[in-house]
Amino acid sequence: MKEIKAVFGPQRLAGVRDALRRAPGYPGMTVIKAEGHAAPSAQARHSIREELKDSLPRVRIEIVAPDEVAEGLFDTIVAVVSTGSPGDSVVWISDVERAAFVHKTV
Repeated sequence: MKEIKAVFGPQRLAGVRDALRRAPGYPGMTVIKAEGHAAPSAQARHSIREELKDSLPRVRIEIVAPDEVAEGLFDTIVAVVSTGSPGDSVVWISDVERAAFVHKTV
């Protein structure tokens, strides 16, 4: 199992959701509101107070998926969130040692 996480601008969420829904094996995702900012530029010298005020709204998604579909989901997310601007988004995959998909029984 793999865990895929991504942080990106909220304006890209609808596109990510639509693309993932079309992806084979897509198991669903968790969406979390977040704030963040890129690493300070070496050229721009700001105080930490100025850096913290520059936080932007972000969305964080989390997906736990079988190994055989994780790379495809990762590639789909990267394709949708890529803007060409440094520090705009980040997507990563981690190993999941153990997971259980718990379903409510009626």
